[in-house]
Amino acid sequence: MAVEDKHISYRIYLVAFGIFVMAIAIAVKLTNIQWVEGDYYRKLAKERTVRNFVIPANKGNIYSADGSLLATSIPNYEIRFDAVTPKAESFEKNVKSLSDSLATVLGKPSSFFENELRKARANKNRYYLIARNLSYTQYFKIKGFPLFNLGAYKGGIIIEQETVREHPIGKIAERTVGYERTSNGESYDGKGIEWAFRKYLNGKDGKILKQKIAKGQWKPIRDINEVDPQDGYDVISTIDVYIQDIAHHALLKQLELYQADHGCVVVMETKTGHVKAISNLGRATDGTYFETTNYAVAESHEPGSTYKLADLMALLEDKKADTSAVYDSKGGVIVYSGKKVRDSHQGGYGKISLARGFELSSNTVLVQAVYNAYKDNPSQFVNHLNNFGLNKPLGLSIKGEGKPYIPQPSDKNWSNISLPWMAFGYGVSITPMQTLAFYNAVANDGEMVKPQFVSEIKEWNRTIKKYEKEVLNPRICSPATIAKLKAVLANVVKKGTASKLYSKDFSMAGKTGTAAVNYGKAGGVGKYYASSFVGYFPADEPKYSCIVVVHKPSTALNNYYGADVAGPVFKRIAQKIFTDAPSTNEIKNIDRKIPKQENNYDAYFVKSQKNQQIIPNLKGMSGMDAVALLGNLGMKVKVIGVGKVKKQSLEAGQNLIKNATILLELS
Repeated sequence: MAVEDKHISYRIYLVAFGIFVMAIAIAVKLTNIQWVEGDYYRKLAKERTVRNFVIPANKGNIYSADGSLLATSIPNYEIRFDAVTPKAESFEKNVKSLSDSLATVLGKPSSFFENELRKARANKNRYYLIARNLSYTQYFKIKGFPLFNLGAYKGGIIIEQETVREHPIGKIAERTVGYERTSNGESYDGKGIEWAFRKYLNGKDGKILKQKIAKGQWKPIRDINEVDPQDGYDVISTIDVYIQDIAHHALLKQLELYQADHGCVVVMETKTGHVKAISNLGRATDGTYFETTNYAVAESHEPGSTYKLADLMALLEDKKADTSAVYDSKGGVIVYSGKKVRDSHQGGYGKISLARGFELSSNTVLVQAVYNAYKDNPSQFVNHLNNFGLNKPLGLSIKGEGKPYIPQPSDKNWSNISLPWMAFGYGVSITPMQTLAFYNAVANDGEMVKPQFVSEIKEWNRTIKKYEKEVLNPRICSPATIAKLKAVLANVVKKGTASKLYSKDFSMAGKTGTAAVNYGKAGGVGKYYASSFVGYFPADEPKYSCIVVVHKPSTALNNYYGADVAGPVFKRIAQKIFTDAPSTNEIKNIDRKIPKQENNYDAYFVKSQKNQQIIPNLKGMSGMDAVALLGNLGMKVKVIGVGKVKKQSLEAGQNLIKNATILLELS
C-alpha cells in the first residue's frame, strides 16, 4: 500500500512540474508578445482594421485646338447605409420620412425602403447598399434626406465616389483621343493621347483612412482626407473639331458607298505638322463603321502609286532624268525577270514624257525611268529613299506606329525584280501617316516636319509645356526639284488621273494610288485593293496636306481606283474648308484661357432643374458643369467653343430622352 501511495505521489509531482513548466512557457510567450513582438502585432492589428485607401485624382481634360472638350471626367456615386451607427431614437424618428424621400428619387415604393432599412438595422448590417451609379444631382439630394443629413457618424450614410471618362463629341476621333487601362490603381495599357500623355493628365492620387466594419467592408474614419488628390493638367490637342467633323463624315460616306472593310483620313497643317483631323473607321459585322484600330498610324502596307513621288524626287535630284524625258510605254506591258509590269490603261500611253507618265500614273514609264537610271547601282536609289526618311518611323507621340520597310541591296532577299517593283510601290511598306509626312515636305518647300497631336500642356491658363514644331529634315531635296514636283502634282488633278476632282473654285495637288493587297497568294485568293489619294491644298500656297486610304472597296461598282474611291473624300474636305468656311484659312495664334474642371459640384444642383425628367436650363452655366450634368442625366453632349453656355440645341423644359444628343454652343 505504501509503495502504491509513493507511485501516486510521483505522478502528482510530475503533473505539477509539467503544469509549472507550461505556466513558465506561457508567461515567457506573453512577455515576448507584449514587449518583444508587441509593436509588430499592434501594427498588424491596425493594418487589418484601419487602412489607407487611394482617392484617384481628377484627370485633366483633353481639348481640341479651338477649345472644345474631347475628353473629361464626371463623378459617379454609390451610397450605402451603416445601420448600426444611428441611435434608436434618431432611426425611428426619421426612417419613414427617409423611405418616402428615397422612393421619389429611386423609383421604388416607400414601404420597400422602410422594410429594407429596418431589416438592415435588425441584422446589424453596416454596409447596406442604397443605390449605385448615381449622378451628382441624385447624390446631392439623397445626402440631404432625413437621417442621412446627420452625416456619417450620426446618420450612418456612407458615400463612395468614382470618376467616369466621357467624350463629349462622341465617337469622332475616339481612337486618337484614346484611353487608359488601369488595374489596382496602376496603369498597364492604353492608346492615343490619353495613354501617351498620362503623366500630365493623371495628376497625383490622394489617400483616405478607412476602418473595417465587416468582412470586406470599410468605412471612412473621418470626413477629411489624409492626403488630398492633386488634379492632372489639361492637354490641348491639335485637333480642330470642325475639320474633324468634315473628315469623319466624308470618309464614312465613301466607306458606306463602297462597302469597304476599313479606311482612314488625316488632315495636317502644312507648316506646323499639327494634325487637325484624323479618322479611322472599321466595318463591324452588322455593316456599321466605328473607330477601332488607328490605321493611319499603325497600318504599314504596300502603298502602290503614291510611292512614285519618291521615284521622281530621286531621279530629279541625281539628274538622271528630267520631267521632259520621253519614254515608250511599250503597249502598257514590260517584263523584268519573267515578271510583268502593267499599266492600268490597256494598250499603254505610247511615247510620253516622264512628267506625263507621273500624271497618268504609268507603271511602265516610272519603272523604266528608275530601272534604267539605277540598275547598275541600286544602292544609289535606295539611299535616297533612306535619306528621305522613308525607312524609319516618324517617332510619333502616340504609341503603336507601324514600321516602314524598304529592301536594301545588301539583304539576302534582294533580287532582280526588287528595284523595278519598288518603283511602282510594291515590295515596300509604309504607313499612311509616313506617306503624308513625305508629301507634306513637298508642300512645305522641302522642310519635313513631324506630325503632332498635342500643342500644349496647361494648368488653368498657365502653360506647363509647349510643343514647338519639330523638323525631321530641313531640306528633303533642292528647291529646283520641289518646284518641278509641285507642278506635276498640280497637273495630276488638272489633267491626270485625278482630273475628275478638278475644280476651278479651289486648287488641289496630289497623287492617286491603287495597290493590290494579298496578290501573292496562290490563285489570287484573298486579293483586294487599297485605294488612296494624298496631296495638299491650295496647290499654290499649301495650308493643309491630307491623305485618304480605303481598304477593300467592293468591286460591285466596277471601280476601285484611288481617284474614284479615295479622291472624293479629299475633295470634300478641301471644298468644305475653303468654300463653306473660308474663315478657317487664317491660322491665328490665340492664347486661350482653357477652364479647369472645377470640383464645386454643388453648382450643378443649384443651376439645374429639380425635375430629372426634363431638359434643364443650361444657359449661363460653365461648359464643364453642363457636360457633367448632362452626362449624369444620360444624354450625349457635343460642345462647340469654350466658356459658358450661350445656346443649347434642345430647349429647357422639353421631356428628357435618354441617349439623346444635345449640342451646346459656348461663348
